[in-house]
Amino acid sequence: MPRSRYRVYESFSPHFLTCTVVNWNPLFNDPNLIEILFTSLRFMQKHNRLTIYAYVIMDTHLHLVAASANLSKEIANFKSFTARRIIDTLKEKKEKTILEQLSQAKALHKKDRQFQVWQEGSHPQLLQNEAMMRQKIEYIHHNPVKRGLVGEPVKWAYSSAANYAGLPGMLDVEQNW
Repeated sequence: MPRSRYRVYESFSPHFLTCTVVNWNPLFNDPNLIEILFTSLRFMQKHNRLTIYAYVIMDTHLHLVAASANLSKEIANFKSFTARRIIDTLKEKKEKTILEQLSQAKALHKKDRQFQVWQEGSHPQLLQNEAMMRQKIEYIHHNPVKRGLVGEPVKWAYSSAANYAGLPGMLDVEQNW
């Protein structure tokens, strides 16, 4: 029985997804942890496992518009890989307070691990038409503006807003949809 009513229904179709850190812990104030996300996403793109149309990385979560032959599996792989790398990095940096928070936030049924980085699920939403696609991309790009972190979307380095403005971004995105 699935734990959530959210499912990926159409392979290769763009979906809006959110990956959230447990307890909304602001892990992604650390550029080293952000780079783990970018490295993983680049790998998935390079190996044709994920097509990314838009993204934003905030301190506690990230939003993606993405597609894949098996989107649920690829997002699960992304979360698993990045969680291991994030935990290893936090251990190397001796970030005991954050590690303790990730340990306390671990779901009780997750007996195979000491820490949990990501909340379960990614709440995929199929983007059924161009209007929905534009709305979600605008939402993603304006997330840092809404939070008061920047005055305009292209000023946030960790989003695809620059790509859509014709500027280089931290990650390549597919703009033909």
